[in-house]
Amino acid sequence: MLEQNFTDRDLRCADCAQTFTFSAEEQEFYAQKGFSEPKRCPECRSARKMNSRSGGGGRGPRPQYDVICSECGCQTTVPFEPKSDRPVYCSDCYKKNNSY
Repeated sequence: MLEQNFTDRDLRCADCAQTFTFSAEEQEFYAQKGFSEPKRCPECRSARKMNSRSGGGGRGPRPQYDVICSECGCQTTVPFEPKSDRPVYCSDCYKKNNSY
């Protein structure tokens, strides 16, 4: 296997345009995992992760669809548009039918 010598590099963040250091240790880790070099500074990466986890993700709220559960008949909402050829379940019935 080809040995690489990594040295600290300064990169510019794609979001805030600030310069950040891509350390030799980080480069080695990224190379071992097959990752490409980061495009955002650690602060912007962290902010982006927090935003995507909180459901923001820049998409806005996800549409909800009113449906009747195919098993128990109760009214519920689902985050996808149901297809007429597939059953749709409330969360309780879904959990019962998909228990592993």
